[in-house]
Amino acid sequence: MDYLPIFADIRRRPCLVVGGGDVAWRKTRMLLKAGADVRVIAHELNGDFQQALQAGEITHQAEEFAPSDLDGIFLAIAATDRKAVNALVYQSANQRQVMVNVVDDTQRCSFIVPSIVDRSPIIVAISSSGKAPVLARLVREKLEALLPQHLGRMADIAGRFRNRLAQIVSSASQRRYFWELAFNGRFSELVAAGQEKQAEQELADLSLQAQQQRFSQGQVALIGAGPGDAGLLTLRALQLMQQADVVLYDYLVSDEVMDLVRRDAELVCVGKKAGFHSVPQEETNELIVRYAEQGKRVVRLKGGDPFVFGRGGEELEVLFDAGIPFQVVPGITAAAGATAYAGIPLTHRDYAQTAMFITGHLKPDGDQLDWSTLARGKQTLVIYMGLMKSSHIQQQLLSHGRAADTPIAIIERGTQKSQKVLKGQLGELATLAQHAASPSLIVVGEVVNLSEKLHWFGKQEQQLQQSAVVKLA
Repeated sequence: MDYLPIFADIRRRPCLVVGGGDVAWRKTRMLLKAGADVRVIAHELNGDFQQALQAGEITHQAEEFAPSDLDGIFLAIAATDRKAVNALVYQSANQRQVMVNVVDDTQRCSFIVPSIVDRSPIIVAISSSGKAPVLARLVREKLEALLPQHLGRMADIAGRFRNRLAQIVSSASQRRYFWELAFNGRFSELVAAGQEKQAEQELADLSLQAQQQRFSQGQVALIGAGPGDAGLLTLRALQLMQQADVVLYDYLVSDEVMDLVRRDAELVCVGKKAGFHSVPQEETNELIVRYAEQGKRVVRLKGGDPFVFGRGGEELEVLFDAGIPFQVVPGITAAAGATAYAGIPLTHRDYAQTAMFITGHLKPDGDQLDWSTLARGKQTLVIYMGLMKSSHIQQQLLSHGRAADTPIAIIERGTQKSQKVLKGQLGELATLAQHAASPSLIVVGEVVNLSEKLHWFGKQEQQLQQSAVVKLA
């Protein structure tokens, strides 16, 4: 982050504004709205300043700025049309460790004033770190349209009820669940309708339910995190991730997706990955049940889709046997996401009438796949977790009739910024796999050639160069 986003309490704190024009007034008005004691230094004041002065809202010095004017000041804003004065305010403030903002000059700012969506006491601040203020304004306009006007009234009523709830419900997780039910339910609807007395009664009724632990039973959400790009998460997945008390996640879940989990949720890695500590499936099952039996809302977060080579069905069977309620939120499986970002359609009228997904992570007791079916032409074969078995996969497909010059691609970290695509032919699969790292997806079929035309994500030139290097090696 370029700046630390904080909310400062400036009520009754001395703040200095240097400048008396329209820009200076906009900043002064914001300080006054936040309750600051504002002193203005300027030879001339515009009409708005004059009215504020007459109303006793500000004090005024009609003289040149001097560094000593910053003595005892909490923060300062320079908004004159004279660069030398603005620079002096900045230098003097820095020497005194006073927070300072020089309007429209981010190089001389120790703090910046963001665009604001005001639903007091709910405040949303948007900043582009001074790089694109118009874009920040457009974001603010979108949020203004999305956030209802009654948010502030809801927050005020909730604030008055907090102490009462703390006396009734001792568990922090239960109180959090209480507020989520209130803000997403009838309480919100009553406030929006202006029925605040009824809204307060709704909180009282909900608190009795919480006291009697009527909603203390744990529950589990099995969520597909998709192949990596956080933008591919479903809205339902994001909502549940924000409500979770505990999140059990795999190595395949990207950092970008994990950043969207609620900040104070307990994070437990239960992933399996070659060369890393792996949690046995039985232990993962026990952990899910244990957390749910403690009354917690558990999210089991899996890369891709939980029902496509994710062992999600096994985990739900355990929950069913334990009598624990659950729900499933599908995710975009890697075969769909990674190939789309690589410009490779899974099916095509001319090249592939079928698509088949298999796992290269074969059972220890042997290979039970029907390779004669998998090696058929005019179909796309997508192989999950196939790098370590790439030599065996290559041999089986060739021996069962797939041509050695069949196009193939290995998509590493599909849909993510670090995505890499290695392309070649089936006869080169084992060699190509030596230059790829997990997680990777192997795609076999004529549709791979279409990526030359249909590529859209990342830099195709780099991908082709990488592939050429591998072939030469």
